[in-house]
Amino acid sequence: MCYDTDARPPLPPIRGAAADAGELTLTSADGTPVPAFAARAERPGGPGIVILPDVRGLHPFYEELALRFAEAGVHAVAIDYFARTAGPWPRGRDFDFRPHVALTRHATLNADAGAAAAHLRSAAGGAADRIYTVGFCFGGRISSLQAAAGHGLAGVISFYGSPVGEHRAGLPAPVDEAPRFECRVLALYGGDDPGIPPEEVTAYDRALDAAGVERRTVVYPGAPHSFFDRAAAEHAAASEDAWREVLGFMGVG
Repeated sequence: MCYDTDARPPLPPIRGAAADAGELTLTSADGTPVPAFAARAERPGGPGIVILPDVRGLHPFYEELALRFAEAGVHAVAIDYFARTAGPWPRGRDFDFRPHVALTRHATLNADAGAAAAHLRSAAGGAADRIYTVGFCFGGRISSLQAAAGHGLAGVISFYGSPVGEHRAGLPAPVDEAPRFECRVLALYGGDDPGIPPEEVTAYDRALDAAGVERRTVVYPGAPHSFFDRAAAEHAAASEDAWREVLGFMGVG
């Protein structure tokens, strides 16, 4: 699991105000209602970002992260993965996400992310003129795969998203999909994450380079999986730098 119920995102280096924020329901391509939490930056236009949570789905970490992006001038929408199988959202702390992760499907995850991207491009979502995705752990792999999903993205960002191997939900490996990528890639890892060893990071870099995909890879020595957390004071420097990398990748600041 990526973030527990008490985790909270670090504060961004650029702080402003969000124009508004709250829950909304998107409609995916197959007509499925997709619960989401959105936050608009003060000024229309500029970048927008689709936030793809960890295996627990949409929980308070990601609601606050959407607000933090909006405060930094980025319109944001965080989506829930489990509308098709888990019933209404929000859900309690005791929600058992595990069986629902296994029931997610690549095509519907892409469609749900596409619905969020469409919202960000609309006036209600902030009229963003360039769209990115960012994901964490399970969501990190999903975010990487959005580069091949035909959403017209300006870039994809992953935090500790595994780039190789099989996945229990049947998601492709980003290393295999790299030849189909249509946008830039920013990949962020903890150097002390046993789940993603250095050889996997290198394999992904090589696949992106071979495909001619512009990419930036950052590994934070000594940082674990899920280091991007306000409660992890010992990794504050890595979190601060990760914010700078993400905002710089989007041309913010």
